[in-house]
Amino acid sequence: MLQGIASLGLEPLYMPGTEKIVLGAVGDERSIESLHLENYGCVERVIPVLSPYKLASRELHPAETLISISKQHIGAPYFTVIAGPCSVENEEMVQQVGNILQEEKVSFMRGGAFKPRTSPYSFQGLGESGLQLMAKVRERFGTLIVTEVMDSEQVETVATYADVLQIGSRNMQNFTLLKKVGKTNKPILLKRGMAASIQEFLMSAEYILAEGNNNVILCERGIKTFETSYRNTLDLTAIPVLKEKTHLPVIVDPSHAAGNRSYVIALAKAAMACGADGIIVEIHPHPEEALTDGKQSLSFPEFRNLMQQFRRLAAIEGRILP
Repeated sequence: MLQGIASLGLEPLYMPGTEKIVLGAVGDERSIESLHLENYGCVERVIPVLSPYKLASRELHPAETLISISKQHIGAPYFTVIAGPCSVENEEMVQQVGNILQEEKVSFMRGGAFKPRTSPYSFQGLGESGLQLMAKVRERFGTLIVTEVMDSEQVETVATYADVLQIGSRNMQNFTLLKKVGKTNKPILLKRGMAASIQEFLMSAEYILAEGNNNVILCERGIKTFETSYRNTLDLTAIPVLKEKTHLPVIVDPSHAAGNRSYVIALAKAAMACGADGIIVEIHPHPEEALTDGKQSLSFPEFRNLMQQFRRLAAIEGRILP
């Protein structure tokens, strides 16, 4: 059957599930009619996928996608915490972060080595030496690395060190970059653009999926609105909407949404209550001394408090903290 789909110039997809197998055909739907798939005894039904984001859609892939990385999981029923500094500053700092993550049983460390900054005069990150410092933390604590790649020329270098490649909000529609990371075997954490609609967000994910990389994690990080009391407006409505429309895991970035650590814990808890599959949050041993985004970074005591509240809330919500 897959050979027949391919013979028509369509892309065949094979998606085994626990109860049934879903076959897909990406391309002109008029071609598939000539195969008369509904006549096969093993075919329950043939459903045209109407949404423009075919591979990301639940129409084609009704089961939840669970992404597994070195025995750690992102996706329901797990609630995954990714935590670390906005920027990798020095070895002592990232080792301190690695230590608290181990104490709190958090397996993913975020950290920026290449930093997209609004001002060209702001700290731009340590580059590859920053990646090397995070690799040392992984070697010592077993902590998996989540870090941003800013352009297609960096992909090979960053992928050498990272376990998860992050695409920042400014690059959500950098289609050259999306295609490039889609060709890697690394999970991709895709952040929603600051003014992107849900459909635009999912179409960006489709670019990655279309290149053969099925491990995409969507991240709601707040959008620009008229409000000026906080940095961005965290679109909590996006979480259940995305969970309805796509099989991909959905996480939330409360740090960039709030821009102020005073609001981060409340938004993080709201994310779990709304059905998110995890958060990515900024922490720092001394936020007041941070080179970037110290105002929105949780101190270590605040992070411990957040993890304690997560454990209580997870028991109520039926979520598993890896």
